Amino acid sequence: MKSLPRIGAPKARATKIAGSAFLILAVSHAAADSNDYPTEARADYVFVCMKTNGESQEMLRRCSCSIDVIASLLPYDRYLAAQTVASLNQVQGQIGTMFRGSQQTKVMLEDLRRAQAEAEIRCF
Repeated sequence: MKSLPRIGAPKARATKIAGSAFLILAVSHAAADSNDYPTEARADYVFVCMKTNGESQEMLRRCSCSIDVIASLLPYDRYLAAQTVASLNQVQGQIGTMFRGSQQTKVMLEDLRRAQAEAEIRCF
């Protein structure tokens, strides 16, 4: 005796496929949001990190890990702004004092330093 095809089966399968497709799109969109660092910025970070810590295969791996952790914690625009503030913080005189005294720049630097500390813990 042949079994009759289930009437709801194709609809359920289509719903499952649509749900899976939606999940894949959502995950890839989230991944794209967390990967907003340009390749050049990542490479520059790795080059400087390796120059500072040693130019070995192990340091390449650790420095690459480090920028990946930072990128997962700070969007690129906030990272870039904090890096700019860190550079201007080194300037002597009135401009440097202005950046060192601002509460907003202090928060930006704290966020960057927290991300760098987390990267240090995870990667080094």
